Parts: sequence; structure tokens; C-alpha cells
Amino acid sequence: MLLMKDIIRDGHPTLRKVAKEVSIPPAAEDIEILKSMEEFLINSQDPKISEKYGLRAGVGLAAPQINVSKRMFVMRVTDEKGQEFNYSFINPKIISHSVEKSYLTSGEGCLSVDRSIPGYVLRHARITVRGYDKKGEEIKLRLRGIPAIVFQHELDHLNGVMFYDHINQENPFQLTEKAIPIEN
Repeated sequence: MLLMKDIIRDGHPTLRKVAKEVSIPPAAEDIEILKSMEEFLINSQDPKISEKYGLRAGVGLAAPQINVSKRMFVMRVTDEKGQEFNYSFINPKIISHSVEKSYLTSGEGCLSVDRSIPGYVLRHARITVRGYDKKGEEIKLRLRGIPAIVFQHELDHLNGVMFYDHINQENPFQLTEKAIPIEN
């Protein structure tokens, strides 16, 4: 079972590396890594389990965050309509995106960042994504709202980018015209 101690923190060199592609079909070892990451998110979202083990609630976890520099991540998030997005992605890509931007009104956080970093992170409001699941089967989704933000946050981890890299240093709460606020 993955615990908070297994998640590497901001400043660790793996978080700034571009992760390596994963072979398809995935090896048994990669499937097991994804399963343990899924289990962490499920446990972190369960109040009793998270309290017992001292887990911070998460909606996404990328393999580099557990010091595995591979292009894999998991997400477990519910959109504003109550639809669940529970996916494990291998070699995920954004294949198209809107020009329009969106942002979380409360700002973004990260299991690898132990401090609050104020500011808005502008993301594409709508994205079409492609990747593979644990069976090596292709996944293609259109995402918007919170699921789109989570996907982009986790994809950044695979490219050595942290969420705060997107925050305007001079004016952290500066927005572009017509950016869509997303409550979370």
C-alpha cells in the first residue's frame, strides 16, 4: 500500500524529468504500479482510511510522483454533474484542445507540494485525449471542467512541469479574457 512517505516531494530531481514512454501492451510490473496508484487515490478519498494512514486526499497521481519516471498516471475525480472519471492512463496525450481557458477558483494543489501556492493556473477548458489503459487498449476521451484540469496537471508531471510553473509570478491572480472559473 502506498503511503504519503512514498510520494516524492517538490525539489526531487525525478519531478523535473521527462518521463519515458511505456511499452504497449504494458508489462506486469507497470500494471502493478498503476494498481497501487489507483489504490492510493481510493484510500486517500476515504475519510476513515485516509485518517488512519495520514493520507492527503488526491484526485490524480502520476508515476514520477512515486519516483517512477514512466508516462503513466491515474485520476479519480467527479465532475460538476456527478459523473465519475476513474482512469489509468499509459502514454497519455492531448490530441486537441480549446483556445478557451479555465482555472480552479481555489487554485491547484499537489500531493508532491507540501505548501499552499496562491495563484491561478490557466488550463485548456476542453481537451480531447488519447492513451492506453492497463490492458493496453486505447482510451479516447473528451474532457472539460475539473476532469480536464486534473488530466493536464498529471500530464505536466510526465513532462517535468509543476503546476506552479504556470502561475504568473508578477500577478498570480491575473486572468485572460473569458477564462472559465471552475469551483472545486
